[in-house]
Amino acid sequence: MSATRPKINLALQGGGAHGAFTWGVLDRLLEDDRFEIEGISGTSAGAMNAAVLAYGLARGGADGARASLAEFWDKVAAAAAPSPIKPSPLDRWLSVGNMDFSPSWIAFDNLTRMLSPYEFNPLNLNPLRDVLCEVVDFDWLGDQCAHEVVKLFLCATNVKTCKIHVFQGYAVSPDAALASACLPTLFHAVEIDGEAYWDGGYMGNPPIFPLIYDTASADVLIVQINPMNVDEVPKRAHDIMDRVNEVSFNSSLMRELRTIAFVTRLIDEGRLDLDRYKRLNMHAIEAEDELAQFTVSSKHNAERGFLRWLFELGRRRAERWLDAHADKVGRESSLDLQRFL
Repeated sequence: MSATRPKINLALQGGGAHGAFTWGVLDRLLEDDRFEIEGISGTSAGAMNAAVLAYGLARGGADGARASLAEFWDKVAAAAAPSPIKPSPLDRWLSVGNMDFSPSWIAFDNLTRMLSPYEFNPLNLNPLRDVLCEVVDFDWLGDQCAHEVVKLFLCATNVKTCKIHVFQGYAVSPDAALASACLPTLFHAVEIDGEAYWDGGYMGNPPIFPLIYDTASADVLIVQINPMNVDEVPKRAHDIMDRVNEVSFNSSLMRELRTIAFVTRLIDEGRLDLDRYKRLNMHAIEAEDELAQFTVSSKHNAERGFLRWLFELGRRRAERWLDAHADKVGRESSLDLQRFL
């Protein structure tokens, strides 16, 4: 990698199938090849993207990463084909992307409300494990992470202690990635070294603090999936539940951004020593206006056409960000931190 390119860290938010938006963002950033990616943190679908991205970069640079991401999402679509919540032609006509009124989705949603995954999925089958292991050699990747060839941070939630846990170095494994994406209504808790983990989105979506303490770069680019702002107060039952989901999975990010904004202001006012505190340049790529139209059910829609639409949306939004803000990397934030205070 060229030493002249500015370094940047990536923080990849989770959001199920909407992670295909992040795939599009990453594909365009890698195609541009303007920055050197130093550290990558991710949660849930963001953890999947992060692991595949890190592996591809270490194996084959930007081109290798683009190929690995494309292979991963192609296999996700293929694995989802026999799923009971895959939309039928009738479902697609009724739901148009969202699956709230899809007969198959309604049946599956009701099942998860009545039974736990220990009851309806006693064997704990998870097709994502096979997909991940087909794309990523985790033994090799863990060794690369341990030697800091790749700085990768995967976030999960400790079920018993309510603490965030970040897997890195040799701890990067298929189980770590699956723990980060373990929705407790769908899968058994993932047990690693005697501890049980659920989806990292509850405690860090995505975590930024590892990028502060464990990398040299002061630039962090968040790829945001879950909408923070809505135009109207939800009043229908499923709209309320959808907004609760968005609030829950944005809460940790909002807290970290508020802290970063507060520390940045103190640094700029000369009240904190730059020798002890790192001043960050924060950036974000999102498609809130587009993704807000989709309900939580669409995060389970891994139909190939929908994933491709999200991918193209991600590429367009990355293109927009590159045109407007790429020259700010290494110099200043393109994200207005004051709105989080």
